[in-house]
Amino acid sequence: MKRIILTGGGTAGHVTPNIALIPRLKELGYDIQYIGSYEGIEKELIEPFGIPYHGISSGKLRRYFSVQNFTDPFRVLKGLGEARKLIRTLKPDVIFSKGGFVSVPVVIAGKQNKVPVIIHESDMTPGLANKLAIPSATKVCCNFPETLEHLPKEKAVLTGSPIRQELLSGNPQAARNLCGFTGDKPVILVIGGSLGAVAVNNAVRSALPELLQDYQIVHLCGKGKTDSTLIGTAGYVQFEYIKDELRDIFALADIVISRAGANAICELLALRKPNILIPLSANASRGDQILNARSFERQGFSIVLEEESVTKDTLLDAVHTLYQNRDKYIDTMNRSGQQDSIEKIIRLAEEITQK
Repeated sequence: MKRIILTGGGTAGHVTPNIALIPRLKELGYDIQYIGSYEGIEKELIEPFGIPYHGISSGKLRRYFSVQNFTDPFRVLKGLGEARKLIRTLKPDVIFSKGGFVSVPVVIAGKQNKVPVIIHESDMTPGLANKLAIPSATKVCCNFPETLEHLPKEKAVLTGSPIRQELLSGNPQAARNLCGFTGDKPVILVIGGSLGAVAVNNAVRSALPELLQDYQIVHLCGKGKTDSTLIGTAGYVQFEYIKDELRDIFALADIVISRAGANAICELLALRKPNILIPLSANASRGDQILNARSFERQGFSIVLEEESVTKDTLLDAVHTLYQNRDKYIDTMNRSGQQDSIEKIIRLAEEITQK
């Protein structure tokens, strides 16, 4: 039996691709272990899968001044020692890292113990944690063709992002019943992210009277972001968050309006959903969502609207253009090389362990 260590944490985006790999790894008979921080979000997300979880000390390397910058290096060093000990005990055949600062000591300890390591970078350009980890990696997987330019040529592999396979098996009629929709109008799914995207929510709601003439809308607007004045509006339903029914709603949706987080847009690609991306502005992030969105636009998968310039009129124009040309977008996504990422990554793991 081959043993694999999965690692990654700090945000859900550093965990869900690992979760997507778990069913296939189990099918192939792998013994799966997970290394994360003591009490990070990764522990909560991994527990339901019944996989042995090992916590290590974790710190964060910040680009800005913080008192914690003086103490976190010691936490990282402690985590490195704990990761070394775990790897020597578990004796894995391969390590797969999805990133986040907790993964850096694991990747370094993997190399020190001569265990092959695969890293996955979701965004267009590597984040700080992966920049630190890449020298210790055997292979580096990525989502975007442009990312290959930022990676060591001998290590870089374009795989796309592992997607939870249950998202591909939704029931559109179940979603229609949940939302109370009819079958005579197409459906738009709006995804504002778990915290809600005020700019996206406001733009959609400002255009609601016009949109509802031609479409029905499912709006995932984020915790505390529902609008009580719109409850009961025919053809419009809003949720703070959807979990189990999301695959059904995806199956029902004809087009999607979304933020441009790497995992989210890779799900849209895997589901072949024509989409409008409204990336988080550079003022509120390191600009990775803008780069992600522009890559998808260049590849013909998406229409992009900048958050600062999105208005009712620009949104309406984009929706109508996208819907009228949806078959072209679907065809382009069908021809993408960023598919079957789970099989590509597992095949890579098999190859490097055999070597």
